[in-house]
Amino acid sequence: MGFFDRFKRVVKANLNSAISKAENPEKMLNQLITDMNQQLIEVKKSVAGAIADEKRIERQMNEQLKQSADWENRAILALKAGKEDLAREALGRKRESDEYAGQYREQWESQHQAVEKLKTHLRGLQQKIEEAQRKKNLLIARSKRVEAQKRIHETMGGLSDTSAFEVFDRMNRRIEDMEAETEALGELVNSGSTEDDIEKQFQALEGSSGGTPDTMLEDLKQKIALEGPQGDTAQNTGDVEDDDLAELKKKLQDDESSGS
Repeated sequence: MGFFDRFKRVVKANLNSAISKAENPEKMLNQLITDMNQQLIEVKKSVAGAIADEKRIERQMNEQLKQSADWENRAILALKAGKEDLAREALGRKRESDEYAGQYREQWESQHQAVEKLKTHLRGLQQKIEEAQRKKNLLIARSKRVEAQKRIHETMGGLSDTSAFEVFDRMNRRIEDMEAETEALGELVNSGSTEDDIEKQFQALEGSSGGTPDTMLEDLKQKIALEGPQGDTAQNTGDVEDDDLAELKKKLQDDESSGS
């Protein structure tokens, strides 16, 4: 019975040590089951030794019973031969064997009872270890579920932190500013192009206002007609104009000659 008490103490000590170290539940439980199975092996060895002792005592008891029967047969043989002294000696030996057999029987019965109890405890211990194995699997599953829930809560807690969302808000505002700057630059470029187009249109109008040479000639004729003759001054002016016309014609002829 002592090794069962030792088994309980060892298992309890290992369990307390594992819990105090706050190890990983799965690792702790697997190690605990390993320790329990190792202790179970030691207990089985002890029970096997007790059973071996029972068998040995039983053999010694049976040996004494056999010797008792042999001495009784020898006593009978001596009596038949008329040798009472020899028969008496044989009966004395028979009585000794009976006494030893009685002592061995008492030891065997006591040992047999102890072995039966050990067997019962061993079966109970095996059942408890099997139950512990099943509980271990359940506890590991619960431990993993709790760990998963813990990670989810930690992740949710991190998401609830406003700092991450503040980064998104700052980036959003930054991108909006960039979009506004880009749009403003586009408007400036487009407005510059419009001003250039307007400037070109006005230049075209101004260029067209000069008219063709024919138009300019007609305008000049009308201007001269409006001025009309003005006495000597007009005559002098006419002379000057004739000279200018002659000079203009000569210039035109010289240009044509040089061009040809």
